[in-house]
Amino acid sequence: MRGELLIAGGIILIFIGFMMIFLGMIMSASGQGEVEGGGVIMIGPIPIVFGTQRGATLAMVLAIILMLLWIVGALLWRRG
Repeated sequence: MRGELLIAGGIILIFIGFMMIFLGMIMSASGQGEVEGGGVIMIGPIPIVFGTQRGATLAMVLAIILMLLWIVGALLWRRG
């Protein structure tokens, strides 16, 4: 049951991502909005952050928090 819920959640997140990209392309083509890009690639506990303007700073902070949570979770998992 838990695995099925995780798979469904992953599929929903992928669908939302595609919809956000599609809407961003439409807004950019019609001249209604300004599109900025950025993201975080997590390779194990090491974050690689890229992006434009303030979004990259926020992504870097979130990546550091995720990295610390990952390390704490791994240490707790080894103990148990």
